[in-house]
Amino acid sequence: MISLGLTGSIGMGKSTTAELFRQAGAAVYDADAEVAAAYAKGGEAPRLIAEVFPEAVVDGAVDRARLSALLVERPGALGELEAIVHPLVAARRAAFVARARAQGVKVAVFDIPLLFEIGADAEMDAVAVVTAPADEQRSRILARPGMTPEKLELILARQTPDADKRARADFVIDTARGLDDARRQVRAVLDALERREAAP
Repeated sequence: MISLGLTGSIGMGKSTTAELFRQAGAAVYDADAEVAAAYAKGGEAPRLIAEVFPEAVVDGAVDRARLSALLVERPGALGELEAIVHPLVAARRAAFVARARAQGVKVAVFDIPLLFEIGADAEMDAVAVVTAPADEQRSRILARPGMTPEKLELILARQTPDADKRARADFVIDTARGLDDARRQVRAVLDALERREAAP
């Protein structure tokens, strides 16, 4: 099974690109969805997060809006949160890999926003970075409900710059030219991976 890491800064179109990979037949691991499941009532995270951010847990689930507000007030606590969440997500990723292997999946795509930041790129056979021009990225993000320039700067400060990501990627997918063009780029990546796998 080929493991493809998929990443990109906020607002680049990564989630849409992950869906294009899914439509093309790849198995897709969605790190954000796994975090949401871990944060939900009955998930692994609420009890652990309550020890550090008791105000962020409401009715047995992590309230992400409250948690985000607390991180703005206490940016130094981000490391504590990551120390809780990253191992939980790693365990969920391992379970996904086991299922995919058992199902005979040829290409597994790992949609991980902080792929480089957490060192998960080292576990991948290849990495694809989703990109778009900076002005388009900014306009996409600021159009989101509740987003402010201050929140945007906080998010971008946590992420590896787009140029650095592109320099470290095996494949770059540019989403600025529309969905059909992005779909063609996704197909080209899968074809290249399959050729690589078939090579002696």
